[in-house]
Amino acid sequence: MRSIWNGAISFGLVSIPIKLVNATESHSISFRQIHLEDGGRIRYRKVCELEEKEVGSAEIGKGYEDADGTIIPITDEDLAHLPLPTARTIEIVAFVPADRIDPLQMDAAYYLAAGGAPAAKPYTLLREALKRSNKVAIAKYALRGRERLGMLRVVEDAIAMHGLLWPDEVRAPQGVAPDVSVTVNDKELDLADALMDTLGEIDLDDLHDEYREALEEVVAAKAAGETVPEAPEPAKGGKVLDLMAALEKSVREAKESRGEESAEIRRLPPRKPARATPKQAGGKKSTAKATAAGAGAGAAAGRGAAAVKKTTASAKKAAAKKTASKSTASAKKTTAKKATPRKRSA
Repeated sequence: MRSIWNGAISFGLVSIPIKLVNATESHSISFRQIHLEDGGRIRYRKVCELEEKEVGSAEIGKGYEDADGTIIPITDEDLAHLPLPTARTIEIVAFVPADRIDPLQMDAAYYLAAGGAPAAKPYTLLREALKRSNKVAIAKYALRGRERLGMLRVVEDAIAMHGLLWPDEVRAPQGVAPDVSVTVNDKELDLADALMDTLGEIDLDDLHDEYREALEEVVAAKAAGETVPEAPEPAKGGKVLDLMAALEKSVREAKESRGEESAEIRRLPPRKPARATPKQAGGKKSTAKATAAGAGAGAAAGRGAAAVKKTTASAKKAAAKKTASKSTASAKKTTAKKATPRKRSA
């Protein structure tokens, strides 16, 4: 990877020569502007407005426009002599826990490569110190004409640096949140949690840019003179009238998409107040209501009741037979005992 900046990391009295390389790359498809009439390329040319002629890159410098429109030339030599200690140095100013960094401040990402064999030892020392402390380093550095803020952290066996926006460059989220009072109940939160658990985690390596892939198919089809693939019909959206129903449907669809059994989620109907049961004369509870409820069960309930009666009758008959048998046996034993003569001693 080609370095875009050479300098050193200042770690107390330790100086680590490094090279700055881009850690990310863009895979987006870029287009050119063309003249629709003949397909000719449209180009932007740099023209001096005083002489009205095109100038080359070697003739172009920097200038600051003052409030009254006056242009103040600024040369590369002027920038090289800025009184900044971070002109060619990534100066570490603090070590803080990673959760102290607001993700809104994250900007471009770079890798810091050790600048030669002498830098290997201090580079490894800083990397291992960051690993053991579970902290990140906050640093200041100058790049592309301005001083910037950075965060150093360990990625595998390398040190990466994320450019950070200055705190005053991050806007406060005023006027973004809903300005109406909304109450979310526990059932809705439970369904939202169930949806989150069903969707679960994902390996970020499995994600890809479907828009770019579709665009490549369109470009390939047009280049080959084939029919451009048509886009599928978009799903018809509508207003969500019932949040609970939408959450329940989302949970079911997420389970189905993962091949899981769809758990049926039912909302319980509101409970009706219990009615007092009327009593019969004499203080006994009436069984009319229970009889009516049993009749609603139909023939199945009748067969069940008959089976219970039959079972009860059989049980009584068996018990009576057993009792009679015991009584007969007892009577025989008593009779035999009386019939046996007692022996008298001489």
